[in-house]
Amino acid sequence: MAKVAFLGLGVMGYPMAAHLKHKGGHDVTVYNRTAAKAEKWAAEHGGAFAATPAEAAKGKDFVFACVGNDDDLRQVTVGAQGAFASMAKGAIFIDNTTASAEVARELHAAAKTAGFDFIDAPVSGGQAGAENGQLTVMCGGDEAAFDKAKPVIAAYAKMVGLMGEAGAGQLTKMINQICIAGLVQGLAEGIHFGKRAGLDIEKVVDVISKGAAGSWQMENRHKTMNAGKYDFGFAIDWMRKDLGICLAEADRNGAKLPVTALVDQFYKDVQQMGGRRWDTSSLLARLEK
Repeated sequence: MAKVAFLGLGVMGYPMAAHLKHKGGHDVTVYNRTAAKAEKWAAEHGGAFAATPAEAAKGKDFVFACVGNDDDLRQVTVGAQGAFASMAKGAIFIDNTTASAEVARELHAAAKTAGFDFIDAPVSGGQAGAENGQLTVMCGGDEAAFDKAKPVIAAYAKMVGLMGEAGAGQLTKMINQICIAGLVQGLAEGIHFGKRAGLDIEKVVDVISKGAAGSWQMENRHKTMNAGKYDFGFAIDWMRKDLGICLAEADRNGAKLPVTALVDQFYKDVQQMGGRRWDTSSLLARLEK
């Protein structure tokens, strides 16, 4: 059993912290910007809650975070009453936020200077993956720290991999989002085309999903897309944040992402349709409007 803190109890962090407590068997203290949610988690799961990130992180072996963006991450780490001010020598900070590779490298350097470790560890699998403890975790950082952290991360994951040095986890997550954007647009166009052609979409997907066109998106989203239901899942607002990170990194490294840039603009169209919180599969709604 390890002493663990978890900072950020959104739709992902709330169940991830619970898996660390129950499946992992760890002593978990939580922090959330809205204190009532941290109190609720502690009451439901028998853990403790703290008023600040620094208080939550004090004396812990592992400190996890899953917050909104680079600025939020800096706030809970190096900001006023941030976790880095109280972390013990030899502890490990594991960041599950989808953020930039730049902030990962920045915080890794700050952590090493202070005598502890930092791993960027963004996740894929969405809310369902978090609730079921079936996330894929892409890590960047030092191998020795990763080896210590991996068994703890495993409480909420089906796959945990070290992708390289600090920032490599975030870069891998960018590739994940780039691939998803193209897949969802292709699936939306395929379903749209099939409906206009008068085909039975269920029959079509039952066949093509077993061949080269098959994907997680096809298996898990075609039914709701065909029914025009999008009020669930990974919100477009979050996806546009992620694609913005991808496009900014591409500007830095010279990569060409024409399809990603185009799909990002398609998501902007759906936002303007009122779909800011719709699932990313709602690209079909744009075609059918």
